Amino acid sequence: MCTVTYLPLGKNDFILTSNRDEDPKRKTIKPNEYIEDGVKLTYPKDELAGGTWIGVSEKKRLICLLNGGFTKHQRKEAYRMSRGVIVKHLLKSDNAVKEIEHFSFEDIEPFTIVLVDWNVELMVVELVWDGVKKHVNKLEQEPKIWSSSTLYDEATKQMRKEWFAAWLKEHQEFKKEDIIAFHQDETKGTPDISLKMKREYVETVSTTCVLKNGNAISMEYVTPVNEKAF
Repeated sequence: MCTVTYLPLGKNDFILTSNRDEDPKRKTIKPNEYIEDGVKLTYPKDELAGGTWIGVSEKKRLICLLNGGFTKHQRKEAYRMSRGVIVKHLLKSDNAVKEIEHFSFEDIEPFTIVLVDWNVELMVVELVWDGVKKHVNKLEQEPKIWSSSTLYDEATKQMRKEWFAAWLKEHQEFKKEDIIAFHQDETKGTPDISLKMKREYVETVSTTCVLKNGNAISMEYVTPVNEKAF
């Protein structure tokens, strides 16, 4: 939920990979299939709030969450809804883009969502809720990296973009195992800003990689003890 990359594979397929940078004491349930409101979802679950930061649904959609909007915000004591619940809500919607247009995010902590939908054609949409206004943009089919504003300042975000650009130059063909290795790299920068980062109270606790290849959707979930699912 704090470092995300998107790699298009031709016009119809993609790889999206997400690092969860979180308090290692916060418990997570590895990815499972759930039927919610009659819709089949696959996602790792945050045990505390019951939501998720990344998931796919039978609605031919992926939703991935990063904490924070464009800049680091001052947290309030309480919010009306967990951001992870928003992810599941959009996964279940018949039309997620229209749902974003009409949904009120008032009193929800700022976030960034990457939405990938392949109902008609492959489409990537970025939603940024800055706490006041929602910013929605349809993105080009090109590689992209996001870093959470709650953990990384602009200079660090730029540095990570440069690391990603260098990786792209070395990898003309995109493979799941290579981008997972990029997300698991702890040698770049210092430990507090590396791709696989570690600070006193927060660290990279898992990497989730979703690959769409034709009609097949796979989700790989990597933790320090190398659990894998789907």
